[in-house]
Amino acid sequence: MAATLTVWKFPHEFGADEAVGTLRQLTEQNLIKVHDAATVSWPAEAKKPKTRQLNNLAAAGALSGTFWGMLFGLLFFVPLLGAAVGAATGALSGMMADVGIDDDFIKNVRQQVTPGTSALFVMTSDGVRDRVREAFAGSHAELIHTNLSREDEAALREAFSEES
Repeated sequence: MAATLTVWKFPHEFGADEAVGTLRQLTEQNLIKVHDAATVSWPAEAKKPKTRQLNNLAAAGALSGTFWGMLFGLLFFVPLLGAAVGAATGALSGMMADVGIDDDFIKNVRQQVTPGTSALFVMTSDGVRDRVREAFAGSHAELIHTNLSREDEAALREAFSEES
């Protein structure tokens, strides 16, 4: 199964960090395979969010710190792990578009991940959907991006909806 990049928004600044613990437990139980992940937490009073690559969650990160740095630089104008972001933003945008991260993705994440919220960016595969859903019940996670097909995305949104 191909890896899926998803972005989950949480309604408070600690939601993504709490989700990491759940994701770690699911990984240890072999209920999902995490290829790479990173979090953004944005305290309500802060001008910029805090970003963190989760090296300890995936055995060997599928993406580099430079990738996350460029992505978060484009999204929030804050580099991660010292990746320089500046005049090269246009070139970076073009490179990210090649991996499915386009202007719409950037605009959508910028609009939704705001002060007082947090987000989990995670590349996964082989998830046992019902068990993952049970583990995240009550987390108030909102799917704001996925590279799944429309049908698979609809099924994922339904699986994680509060009404289910």
